[in-house]
Amino acid sequence: MLELATEYAKDRVQFGVPIGSFQAVKHRCADMLVDVEGMRSATWYAAWAASTVEAGWELAASTAKVWGADASRRVMASGLQVHGGIGFTWEHDLHLYIKRAQFSQRDYGDAAYHRTVLATGLRALVEAGTGVM
Repeated sequence: MLELATEYAKDRVQFGVPIGSFQAVKHRCADMLVDVEGMRSATWYAAWAASTVEAGWELAASTAKVWGADASRRVMASGLQVHGGIGFTWEHDLHLYIKRAQFSQRDYGDAAYHRTVLATGLRALVEAGTGVM
């Protein structure tokens, strides 16, 4: 979605200039990049922690799931805003990515479930007197 939105912002011309030159569009794309990089980092850490059986890898996986579900919703919404009216049509593939993101948000438990897992796990660590970091 980030790639589609940035390419569209470069190509789409309004008032004689690419829409990517408008501050509001730049900010949307920058926020999308921050969310994508956050999702990537959380997922890579969770994958590493699980592969090495690092203590607390389950919490890392839940953190990645929560971050991914929430951030993907924001990225999809911003991508749709950058695309404007064309993003709402069946002729553009944007709807396929949005549907895929909506289904992925619920795979392996939704964000609310994983927030409960995180809260329970962190509370157990605090009550046991071990650090959470």
